[in-house]
Amino acid sequence: MAERVHQTLANHTRLDPAYHLFLLPVAAVNLGVTIWNLIKTPGMGAAWYVVLAIAAAIALLKIRLYPLKVQDRVIRLEERLRLSQLLAEPLRSRIGDLTEAQFIGLRFASDAEVAPLVEKALSGMTRGEIKKAISNWRPDYFRV
Repeated sequence: MAERVHQTLANHTRLDPAYHLFLLPVAAVNLGVTIWNLIKTPGMGAAWYVVLAIAAAIALLKIRLYPLKVQDRVIRLEERLRLSQLLAEPLRSRIGDLTEAQFIGLRFASDAEVAPLVEKALSGMTRGEIKKAISNWRPDYFRV
């Protein structure tokens, strides 16, 4: 089995070649071709193909966005549980003040550095700022 590359801020985003390098470009080209066909040979049939191409493109985007949203909800739940175990009062009572984006950023923080980052997050840090502030990256290899 191939060894995983150590995950960092620079390489933690995930590229799905089948989706990002094949399906999205094909959908974009298909939409362009159907619009071009409508311009060249106007008619109800050509217009309907444009509608179908738009529907397919929207479906393709939704197929990707729905699992990402579910993943974000799971991350929020996992981080609430982890923070409730790691944080002392009064930070524990402020877990509910964190935004979904902040939870998503905090998931990469090690247990040792999560408390100071929660304090900073509560003062208004964004997800990106939280990720940049992490010195001991906790990898997440199970992302969608």
